[in-house]
Amino acid sequence: MTSHRPNDDILLSVVIPIYNDADCLEELSRRLRAALSGAGIEDYEVIFVDDGSRDRTRVTLRRLCGEDPRVKLIGLSRNFGHQFAITAGFDCSRGEAVLVMDGDLQDPPEVVPEFVAKWREGFDVVYGVRLERAGESPFKKWTAICFYRLLRKLTNTEIALDAGDFRLLSRRAMDSFGRLRERSRFVRGMVSWLGYPQAPVYYKRAQRWAGTTHYPFHKMVKLALDAIVSFSDVPLRIASWSGFVGVGACLVYLAYAITAKLLWDQPVRGWASLVAITLLIGSVQLAVLGVMGQYVGRIYEEVKGRPLYLVQERIGFADAEEPARDRHAMR
Repeated sequence: MTSHRPNDDILLSVVIPIYNDADCLEELSRRLRAALSGAGIEDYEVIFVDDGSRDRTRVTLRRLCGEDPRVKLIGLSRNFGHQFAITAGFDCSRGEAVLVMDGDLQDPPEVVPEFVAKWREGFDVVYGVRLERAGESPFKKWTAICFYRLLRKLTNTEIALDAGDFRLLSRRAMDSFGRLRERSRFVRGMVSWLGYPQAPVYYKRAQRWAGTTHYPFHKMVKLALDAIVSFSDVPLRIASWSGFVGVGACLVYLAYAITAKLLWDQPVRGWASLVAITLLIGSVQLAVLGVMGQYVGRIYEEVKGRPLYLVQERIGFADAEEPARDRHAMR
């Protein structure tokens, strides 16, 4: 794949995935514009990626594009998911640096200049680390803490703790990221996998400006599974070792039963224990098959070779700017 040359007129591309966030768009646009102007950053583009919203998001974004030529819209044909929406924005970005942030104002626009300052110091990746998570339940905070620490134990990739997708990539890192086209996408892990000099920016995550969360529990579980399966084979190793342990336990029990019969003429009794052992072995087998199924299912998705996303509408982009590698995904 060829590298993309950045547009000489664009210093920063801001990619914002959007899904049913119409009530946040006016405030988000105002605060982001003020933050960038206050930092003296005028040569930028804002790429909103509408991930199949069902409210008035698309209408509002069209109007914002008409009011400011630096605002651009990528409208996906349906809801493909947050990680794919980020990828769509990345593919169309043209800045020397590319920053991704959520559209619900939990990632405060006022922090963006700090990311740019770190990038200008020479870091290829600048990631946001959440000091506080306002408006989130204790259960969600606790599961997030456990997840990031478990993921770090399971993988050799140094994934920053308590860091979401709020991050900035240099053009060099962005071009490298563009070569990663797997479907089980965990963007923050993929960016960490790239390596390159990286630095944190610490901030306080705010409450949603409006609306409700688009990441319910089942989506969080799916994202966690994608992260673990994409970056670690430890679950397969655990499945293998559980099989070996089960075989060893059965051999020990068989040796005990034979010895008790031959030496002491005491046949081993216990119908209930036999049933319990059988159920345990069956459960372990099903668990092992389930773990293997997670990996096989992802292989199946990759083999089909479908595009990561489909674009229904593009506003603010010239056809000549369209990345050659993704034309099949944008028509």
